Amino acid sequence: MTQISSIYQIDDPRFRNLVQKNARLHQIATGFEWTEGPVWFADHQHLFFSDIPANRMMRLTLDGQVSLFRYPSDYSNGNTRDRQGRLVTCQHGTRSVTRTEPDGTLTVLADRHDGGRLNSPNDVVVQSNGAVWFTDPTYGILSDYEGYQADPEQKTHNVFRIDPQTGDVEAMITDFVQPNGLAFSPDEKILYVAESGSSHDAGVPSVIRAFGLDENGRIQSDEPFATIDRGLPDGMRVDTAGHVWSSAADGIHCFHPDGTRLGKILVPEVVANLCFGGTRGNRLFITATTSIYMIAVNAKSAV
Repeated sequence: MTQISSIYQIDDPRFRNLVQKNARLHQIATGFEWTEGPVWFADHQHLFFSDIPANRMMRLTLDGQVSLFRYPSDYSNGNTRDRQGRLVTCQHGTRSVTRTEPDGTLTVLADRHDGGRLNSPNDVVVQSNGAVWFTDPTYGILSDYEGYQADPEQKTHNVFRIDPQTGDVEAMITDFVQPNGLAFSPDEKILYVAESGSSHDAGVPSVIRAFGLDENGRIQSDEPFATIDRGLPDGMRVDTAGHVWSSAADGIHCFHPDGTRLGKILVPEVVANLCFGGTRGNRLFITATTSIYMIAVNAKSAV
């Protein structure tokens, strides 16, 4: 039986062990156009995130101090941190995935595949072996709002993998309408990918799919994992116990590794993405439309 109490919707009693009963949802920054791509840098104690239509990346401290990190950002969207502590970013404007080097210069990791430009890289994750996986829907080329309107040069909307040794860009999954957020299970044997095609076609299911991987990163299986019942899945993260925390229209939905929805953290704005961070790693940062929210949880990031 679902129980809704303040900011929590408890669908399964196990969710109570993952949230703090007395924790408050804090709006720690607001006034943005569309927030996305949160990533926590523990060594700097900063959250970096994208404000896509404003063509900028921002820096946020735990006390709510906001400063400009990069402008223009080439309409940056998803961000992550690689295993060497470098920022990796999806950029709609250049239709590329870039890495920020220690001296601040940008290295292009991918901008083309099979003779054509990428669509508009959306979200990105780095595997422990250094392989970079990213999604490539068309949101950044549909109009001039989040990038530059253009015709797609890719035949399909893919999930790509950049080989850590050769730098080759390979399409690993090609049958999504609009692939969006992605995350690995703690053992990296499962890759979760969000289908957000319902943003423009109500007939597309708002689902998260789970892909089984072999030790070489090849796709071995494809199973439906979970359905989002409010809005669509966008960004997501996985905690150390394998729970999947996904964005949705009404907040954050938390799923057990077996796909059971355990509950929700209800947020007053449509959520685009999230990440774990904070001094002890147990704060959930939420990018939600015009604002950044933060709440303490009993979970930490798997990476």
